[in-house]
Amino acid sequence: MVELEGVPELIDPVMVAAFEGWNDAGDAASTAVAHLEREWKGEVFAALDAEDYYDFQVNRPTVFLDGGARKITWPTTRLSVVRVGGDKPRDLVLVRGIEPSMRWRSFCNEILGIAHELGVEMVVILGALLGDTPHTRPVPVSGITSDPDLARTMNLEETRYEGPTGIVGILQEACTHAGVPAVSLWAAVPHYVSQPPNPKATLALLNRLEDLIGLHIPLGELPEDARAWQLGVDQLAAEDSEVAEYVQTLEEARDTAELPEASGEAIAREFERYLRRRDGGPGTGPGIVADGGEGGPTAGGPGAPYLRDTSGLRDVTGGANRPSKAQRPERDQPEQDRSDGAGDGGDGAEDEGPDGSTDGIDRTDRSGEPGESGESTEPGESGRSDGPDADE
Repeated sequence: MVELEGVPELIDPVMVAAFEGWNDAGDAASTAVAHLEREWKGEVFAALDAEDYYDFQVNRPTVFLDGGARKITWPTTRLSVVRVGGDKPRDLVLVRGIEPSMRWRSFCNEILGIAHELGVEMVVILGALLGDTPHTRPVPVSGITSDPDLARTMNLEETRYEGPTGIVGILQEACTHAGVPAVSLWAAVPHYVSQPPNPKATLALLNRLEDLIGLHIPLGELPEDARAWQLGVDQLAAEDSEVAEYVQTLEEARDTAELPEASGEAIAREFERYLRRRDGGPGTGPGIVADGGEGGPTAGGPGAPYLRDTSGLRDVTGGANRPSKAQRPERDQPEQDRSDGAGDGGDGAEDEGPDGSTDGIDRTDRSGEPGESGESTEPGESGRSDGPDADE
């Protein structure tokens, strides 16, 4: 059990967690927590024992030089704490790590034990999935809970998903059984541009988190990174007529649907967020100390967007084909209609075309796949090749 000596008494703490791997398309969720650590200078106070939860052949340790001495960083999950200043100070307990390879129940129990000792009032878990959503539109973010009362009071969806799940789903259910209010926020990442980073999806998660917990989150350069990322994808998509046509199809489907972004409630949330930032509300004060620790991605520049074909279209940068439906493993995600951008997750791997080339066109019929007519679909891979698969 992790020792919590030296951790000060916290003020109305909320735990915010994200895990690299299966539940983190485009690294959007883990990058969001890394952004909070960096902006508020989170102080790492605990790390779970890597020996208990990780397969080091799947998630390998890394070696680095520190002043000429060789040191090893082990894959693990770290916890840090930040104090958000303002008229009503509040503490956040940030959990960032890699989806564990084994002993998920013990892993969740250890995190919940820490949450209990720190007096955590609510747990918010961030995730990202691959979906049929255009990169040119606002990123859909779904708020999911297993608690009917919490769903009513916080305007969240009550999950009815059935199927394989990842550590996000397991931790949320563990919180529910332990009587700890828990919410998961899922961002839908365009499946045809799944390579990390995705600053636009990270920004959408942080905006939704800000609305949920009522704190002003400093965004730094993230909005500019998101605009640059979208411009880069626009330019790459314009170079391929098939991709451009497909994006237009997604845009038309999105624009004709009833979108949360167009609702009066969403407009009111955006106005409240504007007022918080204009008035310098909670969240403008400094954090408590030092950097957020090692491991995991941090929010960086947009880089060169990579368009990956998971829709039967050619990859405009490499030509990788989407695997056929029979080849794709099942994945877990919150319920979301395909027209809202939740679609099929894909598997994050690049496959050869039928003739062994990498520029063939897979025209697999997708009309019968999960996600049509409001059925649940699953979150896809985040494009990482080194993370564990939750259903193995």
